[in-house]
Amino acid sequence: MSGRQSILLIDDTPANLRLLTEILSHRAYMPRPVTDGLLAITAAQAEPPDLILLDIMMPNITGYEVCERLKADERTREIPIIFISAKNEVFDKVKAFALGGVDYITKPFQAEEVLARIETHLALRSLQKRLNAQNAELVEALRQLKLTQEQLIQREKIAALGHLIAGIAHEINTPLGAINASIHNISQALDMSLERLPLLFQTLSPERQADFFALLHAALQPKASISSRESRTLRRELQATLLSYEIPQAETLAKHLVNMGVYQDMTPYLSLLREKESVEIVQTVYYLFMQKNNSANIKQAVERVSKVVFALKNYIHYDHSGEKTLAHISEGIDVVLTLYNNQLKHGIEVVTNYAPTPMIACYPDELKQVWTNVIHNALQAMNGKGRLEITVEPARGEPADSGVLVHITDSGCGIPDEMKERIFEPFFTTKPAGEGSGLGLDIVKKIIHRHGGSITVESRPGQTTFHIFLPA
Repeated sequence: MSGRQSILLIDDTPANLRLLTEILSHRAYMPRPVTDGLLAITAAQAEPPDLILLDIMMPNITGYEVCERLKADERTREIPIIFISAKNEVFDKVKAFALGGVDYITKPFQAEEVLARIETHLALRSLQKRLNAQNAELVEALRQLKLTQEQLIQREKIAALGHLIAGIAHEINTPLGAINASIHNISQALDMSLERLPLLFQTLSPERQADFFALLHAALQPKASISSRESRTLRRELQATLLSYEIPQAETLAKHLVNMGVYQDMTPYLSLLREKESVEIVQTVYYLFMQKNNSANIKQAVERVSKVVFALKNYIHYDHSGEKTLAHISEGIDVVLTLYNNQLKHGIEVVTNYAPTPMIACYPDELKQVWTNVIHNALQAMNGKGRLEITVEPARGEPADSGVLVHITDSGCGIPDEMKERIFEPFFTTKPAGEGSGLGLDIVKKIIHRHGGSITVESRPGQTTFHIFLPA
């Protein structure tokens, strides 16, 4: 195809077309003369020209109608149209511009004027095409940048999970082990109860049966847990009490009663404990107590596993919609603390101070990466032992309820003054090779800034605090 710029000439007067064709050909343009408006529309749609010169007064269809149809078609909408007409009224010119024309030349015309206006509008059209192309490139670059940022955040999440995975496995395996042991205990206790209970009740009077259920009721009441040392002391004291009432096998009875949490006032159960089969009676109560106690252990363990699995699912999730959602900041922090629980419980004192705060419009999945990176750095700074304090409070100022403040403080080694200004730089890290990418705090800063917020740090040996502001 020729590299010359194509100009569609639409006029029902052959003499005008010949003149315009001659003028444009001398300037190396490629004129395409058409005498009918409908044919011109078809030609423009089939092979869009760079510019159109359009007469107004034509049979069958006017230049106004031609312009209107071309501007309604996506294929020809952006082609500049210059009206060239003998009509010289202001009304005609205003209508031409209103329909989308870029210029208006009045007949009879001068060749120099026609060429000057064509050159101007072709130059503008060329600049517009270049601008559109650059805009498209910028849109694509922005899309790629956003995609890269999302992938980077996901990689950081996966990297953090790599550090956490052993702890998460422990957090799940421990309650699963408790469930397994509890099920075994329940099964054993149930077998013993089914074997002993019917025979036992045949030997007990109605009064002693009532005492049996009173003891069971006392055993099933919620009680505070006691240490092994406290348990041994209580057994000795209860054994002495039972011996003072001349109750045989006091040591065995005291052991079962303390295990059930029944060790204070023995008066209501003395008649039952003086029965010939008192040990078997108390053991039967203990087996029933064990079933209830182990069922509670299973429930607690299942809740713990569910909490960890929910936190893990919540953490891995990434919302690709790009839309902000309303969320409580403290909920995202709790998800991260749940996943770090195994690392925290072996030497880190965690203190959370959550004041009532409004829900804010944010990207919750990205903010979880902020809490992960800052908390992970705090644990490393404390070398696994110390105090981690997290405060969430409303930001005061103008306007009221302007946002949320988060303060994360650790009792670690601190950040040297010469490094404070560099910790948010990409790829800057103080960790040994292979232990850090140097992108953690850079990602944190970018996510906070994407929310329109800010992050600052204060540090001295023994106390480092990250202050994070998120606007409402």
